Amino acid sequence: MRDAGLQEAIRAVGGISALSRLLGIAQPSVSIWTRVPAERVLAVESATAVSRHVLRPDLYPSAEDDPSLDPIDEARSRLYLLLSHLLLKVPDERVLIDLRRLQGDDSALGQALMALAEASDVPGADKIAREHFDLFIGVGRGELLPYASFYLTGFLYERPLVRVRQDMRRLGVERSDGMSEPEDHLGFLLETMAGLVARRFVAEATEQKLFFTRHVQPWAERFFTDLAKAEAARFYRKVGALGLEFMRIEREAFALDPDVTDSSDAIDASQGASA
Repeated sequence: MRDAGLQEAIRAVGGISALSRLLGIAQPSVSIWTRVPAERVLAVESATAVSRHVLRPDLYPSAEDDPSLDPIDEARSRLYLLLSHLLLKVPDERVLIDLRRLQGDDSALGQALMALAEASDVPGADKIAREHFDLFIGVGRGELLPYASFYLTGFLYERPLVRVRQDMRRLGVERSDGMSEPEDHLGFLLETMAGLVARRFVAEATEQKLFFTRHVQPWAERFFTDLAKAEAARFYRKVGALGLEFMRIEREAFALDPDVTDSSDAIDASQGASA
């Protein structure tokens, strides 16, 4: 059964066939949706004029839905989601059109946003798709492996993945529909941070810092540094620069937070030998 947001999008354009054409997707693919996939929300919003808050309120809660959500936290959540989606999925033409609309200011983060907007070459969507393949998939393996296990141990499926899965169970967080990557993929970790920041999970406010300092901070800046200078990248170098600046800001902000002092070792001790 289709959810209300998807039904409204279909009605807005006059049917599934019309929505499929606007999105450039085969009609049978859209017909099996029960809700708008996370990576298609911005494209559907652009095609139908139905707000992302209506399409996927779980991913894009409006200020009216949660009046207590600070505008800064809403912006942080959206930026976490943006980076997550760009790492996990190939940005299609609709996503690139939305990226072209990004605006910034004179700050380092604002400049990084504007640089990404300028690099979002809609006619060059195929080249960007090739970048994504060369960087993260490749023939055999990509240029970069965006997994905590690899960056922290040199191998895949190691202790960092176990720790992520432990905290996922504790928080009641599950992978998104269609997500096949191990949970220590940076895109998934950033998506989880977006949910914590936007309060989509039932969790204490302190969980933001705990999750960031344990699963993201130890390696994300290194990864984005590598991405910002990757040989196979042009568009994704701008993604790397944006991610690096955002991670720096988050790290410094959490360092000023006096409410959470637990380290990874302390959390491990509290979980005992469950790993």
